Amino acid sequence: MTPYPRLFEPLRLRDLTLRNRVVFSAHLTNYAENGLPTAQHAAYYEARARGGAGLIISEEHSTHPSDRPYEKMIAGYRPEVVVGYRRITDAVHAHGSVILAQINHNGGQGAGTYSRLPLWAPSAIADPLFREVPKAVDESDIAEILDGFSSVARNCISGGFDGVELQASQSSIVRAFLAPSTNRRTDRYGGPAENRAQFLLEVLRVLRRAIGPDRILGVRLSGYEGTRGGIELPDAVLTAQLVEADGQVDYINTAIGMATETLHLIEASMAVPSGYANFIPSAIKEVVSLPVIGVGRFKTPQQAEQALDEGLCDLVGVVRGQIADPDFVNKARAGQSSQVRTCLSCNQECVGRMGLNRWLGCTENPRAGRESVALPLPQLQGRSVVVVGGGPAGLQAAATAAQCGHRVTLFERDTVLGGQIRTACVMPARRELGDLIRNLESECRRSGVTVELDAAVTAERLIELDPDVVVVATGARPLRPVWAGGLSRVVGVRDVLDGKMLPTGSVLVFDELGFHQSASVAEFLADRGCTVTVATNGMVVAQDLSITLDFEGWNRRAHEKSIVQRTDLMVTAVHGEGPVTVELVHHPTGVPESVIVDWVVFATQQEPVDELWKALRGSSFEVHRIGDALSPRRSHSAVIEGHRVALNI
Repeated sequence: MTPYPRLFEPLRLRDLTLRNRVVFSAHLTNYAENGLPTAQHAAYYEARARGGAGLIISEEHSTHPSDRPYEKMIAGYRPEVVVGYRRITDAVHAHGSVILAQINHNGGQGAGTYSRLPLWAPSAIADPLFREVPKAVDESDIAEILDGFSSVARNCISGGFDGVELQASQSSIVRAFLAPSTNRRTDRYGGPAENRAQFLLEVLRVLRRAIGPDRILGVRLSGYEGTRGGIELPDAVLTAQLVEADGQVDYINTAIGMATETLHLIEASMAVPSGYANFIPSAIKEVVSLPVIGVGRFKTPQQAEQALDEGLCDLVGVVRGQIADPDFVNKARAGQSSQVRTCLSCNQECVGRMGLNRWLGCTENPRAGRESVALPLPQLQGRSVVVVGGGPAGLQAAATAAQCGHRVTLFERDTVLGGQIRTACVMPARRELGDLIRNLESECRRSGVTVELDAAVTAERLIELDPDVVVVATGARPLRPVWAGGLSRVVGVRDVLDGKMLPTGSVLVFDELGFHQSASVAEFLADRGCTVTVATNGMVVAQDLSITLDFEGWNRRAHEKSIVQRTDLMVTAVHGEGPVTVELVHHPTGVPESVIVDWVVFATQQEPVDELWKALRGSSFEVHRIGDALSPRRSHSAVIEGHRVALNI
């Protein structure tokens, strides 16, 4: 018996039966090398198959040399890919999952940087992000594109895939034919929605002929793009009906947003509610009999079960949830959903790394993206390990060390675990960040870690305990800027969010970090009735929020709360005890100015709390320093470092 009967109800697609309704939907990984799939692909997908996923859909495979919008893309049109495909599919099939290959041509949503060829698109309209005018394809180009889809589909079948999924959403030449804003054609492919869908139907017919009658064929459609002239829900419903009537596909997958212009809708951050895109599959499901996949930040088995139970969809796409915990499905089946390492939707190591041209990882799962790399064997079994500090670094180090067979005690000086994460998740839009601590604490408890709270240990105490290993994860403290002096009304972000200082009236927030710190405290103060201005020495306030796709939401909320944003400013001096005079200079021009406010809040760099580590150097036992105690950074660095150090104890 399972507490999620709908989630584990089998579903038949063509000649295959999915063992459950959980889909590991297609997403970029940046694991390809020289256009070819790698051993990391195989290990990555195998981990999710071993974890119980019913259906796995691989990342996109490019169908034509004119299509290379990013460097580490799989060139599905090259015959050499088949060997790598077979390695992936064999690994997945060994664990009972069905695996499809998503195939795609990105069209005008790309750049000729790598291919040195012009982009192809239905019309010569530049994408808002890439800003490169494509060539409007003619009949001979379309024939070549169709041949490319056919060739790649055959490669996928030769490589052992159970079928293919056509991407007609997010970033796709097919999507561009469907959207009025990017299809200005006057031939049989342009004009009314039925005409704009003709290219999609032609591609699907070509794919069906290429894979044969027994393989699975799916299509992913965008239900709402959020752009002017983009695909709207009525367009998607009509397209779904046309697709079903044509009789080629076995299921319809759904999507929201458009890669580039509204990417923040596709991979929504924790500020967006789970299931925010449910209106799309539910509307399509009302008009078609084909199985429909729903997506939209499903992070727990309960949320997935509810969507199925309410009839919103027939299958549920869980991507980031299975990146964070490859055993998501197996734990749900076993009734252990409380042990699922729930995704934070922080987007720092998955989406964020993609944007930086790095391989996909995960803030919570240090093994994500490194499944093919063998773990080191513990130097010794059963060592006594003391971890000092219960933030992300210390908790991960303790959990991993215990899982490696060591006897672990964790000391935390506060009465609760979490460190700076507890401060960060004060804001509603950041509240789910607290799952990082809950997940790690749960792992520590299950792994047998002894956790002692309200326990500020000294070097003398540790020397007296004489463990085999001490891991110092004591975090960091705010570093007061020189210009702040000792003024009582100039305070740090952490003091405000922790409730130690509560500014009123007019507040200037100065942002030197470019991330959530300044944005969070600005919203916090605005919600308390303060008049808030955020100033930064950068060109954009909280600029790194663009990497995690939080930028659009932050700017929208800042506008609603009348938060003023100012850029390219440096603080040269602050004086006064209320009101406070702040001397600024606009550094591109050198023009000075003075502003008068009631309070100043600074979001500036921190310094390591490393006194304990310094006191323990030269001790008879091993001493390691990790996380912010080594170098103040972001949470993913702390988790990875805690894991790495514990593996090498």
